[in-house]
Amino acid sequence: MMEKDMYDLWKSRMKLYMLNCQHGRMILEYFESGPLLWPSIEENGVTRLKKYSEFSPTDAIQADCDVKATNIILQRLPPEVYALVSTHKVAKELWERIQMLMQGTSLTKQERECKLYDEFDKFVYRKGESLCDYYLRFSLLLNDMNIYNMKLEQFQVNTKFFNTLPPEWSKFVTDVKLVRHLHTTNVDQLHAYLG
Repeated sequence: MMEKDMYDLWKSRMKLYMLNCQHGRMILEYFESGPLLWPSIEENGVTRLKKYSEFSPTDAIQADCDVKATNIILQRLPPEVYALVSTHKVAKELWERIQMLMQGTSLTKQERECKLYDEFDKFVYRKGESLCDYYLRFSLLLNDMNIYNMKLEQFQVNTKFFNTLPPEWSKFVTDVKLVRHLHTTNVDQLHAYLG
């Protein structure tokens, strides 16, 4: 099952996938704005919705994108989530329902942000961990924070990265601090320099 803390990553992947599809921006718009309002036609003094076969080429593309938007989401859900949302046929409603299931309310999002800040504060090197593993774990934490648009100063990130390394790295850390400007250098560059 898609983990609750993986929703933002899933959402980001879905948006990129949609944008890569033909008429991707239009598809993505259905998630944000809602479905196509079907055009109507007046016939013998009676107004009715047009049949798909009566659509202009532009209207047909829009109708197809509306269906495709819903399809994209439903096909990329784990069965457990699909079972909870499959009754929704409108892409925007489906998207919002999945978001509510996976992210909860804005309070849940705040709790997740608090948890990530706490993880950052308590982040430490694990005994026996390689520099590469340490860096990957730290990068994943930073990526999770970026998904939530949580901002940290570059100096703060670099200082945390260095200060939690084990004592055997202190000589290298000192060398890097002397050579690199910690306000502008990113963690990837620091890792490359240390590695």
